[in-house]
Amino acid sequence: MYRQNRIDMLYRKLLVIGVILVFVSLSVVAIRPPANEYKNLKVLPRNISSKDLNRIMVDEFNDDLGVTCNFCHAESKEPGSHKPDYASDEKPEKSIARAMMRMTLDLNKKYFKLKHPVLGTPTLEVTCNTCHNGQPHPNNAAGE
Repeated sequence: MYRQNRIDMLYRKLLVIGVILVFVSLSVVAIRPPANEYKNLKVLPRNISSKDLNRIMVDEFNDDLGVTCNFCHAESKEPGSHKPDYASDEKPEKSIARAMMRMTLDLNKKYFKLKHPVLGTPTLEVTCNTCHNGQPHPNNAAGE
């Protein structure tokens, strides 16, 4: 009888430990941020949050250049969809935007001595708006 009680007690402890382990594992999975599904990021960090990406796209591009997503992003090839295909490199404006982002970061690093300049942060001295002032082309360069 004593032996049976010890076995029952051991099973209960193992059951409680198992339940705790399952609970902890599920909790960790539940609070882990979802992996982003951004494809073809070449200048922006691959692990950028959707909040930071949205802020850069809205504050840096939409506001500073006065453009919308379709200025740089090609339309999706899905039938009936008019959404941008963010991963596509079809439009040359996207390559130009990447070059401009690199240039902005380089200028801030070289001339303003920022060790690790990051797009969309208030520490940048030179931004898209520095030259564009709300226009798609600085000083209407494309139209001249």
